[in-house]
Amino acid sequence: MNPTTPTVKIISSGFIYESAPFPSCHASTLVETNSGILASWFGGTHENHPDVSIYTSKLDNSSWSAPVMVANGKESTETQYATWNPVLFQANQKELVLFYKVGPTPQKWWGAYKTSQDEGQTWSEEITLPDGILGPIKNKAIQLSNGKILYPSSLETEDRWTVHLETSDADLGNWEKIAVDNQEFNAIQPTVLTYSTNNLQILCRTQDGKISTSWSADTGKTWSPMQATNLINNNSGIDAVTLQNGYQLLICNPIPKDRNKLSLLGSIDGVNWEELVVLEDQKKGEFSYPAIIQAKNGNLHITYTYNREKIKHVELSL
Repeated sequence: MNPTTPTVKIISSGFIYESAPFPSCHASTLVETNSGILASWFGGTHENHPDVSIYTSKLDNSSWSAPVMVANGKESTETQYATWNPVLFQANQKELVLFYKVGPTPQKWWGAYKTSQDEGQTWSEEITLPDGILGPIKNKAIQLSNGKILYPSSLETEDRWTVHLETSDADLGNWEKIAVDNQEFNAIQPTVLTYSTNNLQILCRTQDGKISTSWSADTGKTWSPMQATNLINNNSGIDAVTLQNGYQLLICNPIPKDRNKLSLLGSIDGVNWEELVVLEDQKKGEFSYPAIIQAKNGNLHITYTYNREKIKHVELSL
């Protein structure tokens, strides 16, 4: 692969829905299926309210289907917990997987998932992940050359934020947890970039004013001690993707505080980044928690939270 800086052009930009049966939404995720782009997010009264549930919508040609609730945190007739941060994943054309978290807070949540055999039209019953395993916390998993699935994960406690990786086999069994030396960083929600056959990079949200990074030279088995990048971080979610030609893209809020600017950055080496497109830049507002994928036709699809009221979708050509 010989990555070169692409010219990026916005093809379309708009909201997935204009009205929905919930006032607030956040934390979208994307995956490409054979029948179109599928998006998911959580929606409800407000973040962490017990009625917050997981919704999906599919892009068919140029229009999105009406939001459909596909998961909630209802444990019994008396008990219901909030759901959080869905992550869609499809491995090697097998079943589609929807990971999400259930619980009253990020400190007390647990990991769960559902599977779909029909590209998101119907879903299985909820399956709880093994003890100590949370699954992907915000950003998409990747499937490695050996068939294993690598999940960017993290843990929030009352005292500390820490990043780690998790792996499973292609059938979502044999889960393992891989430690990362977080150094002094309070970091969560990593996103994974790929380079050569064995080289991987994670970029992480932090409380420390900068996006942090760690590298693996052995397909994710071990990771270098975390260090700061030169990228500003406002303690909000990021996402990244490696293009088909090996060029790296990162979407983030490149400002020290607030969430009123959202940009797409590019890099050849994962170290030196340049701003390619400004998606939002307003005096106030929240444009946050982006998700980004590259479709088989080469186009980019991006979704993000728009003022906690809607999910915005942008398609770009390269």
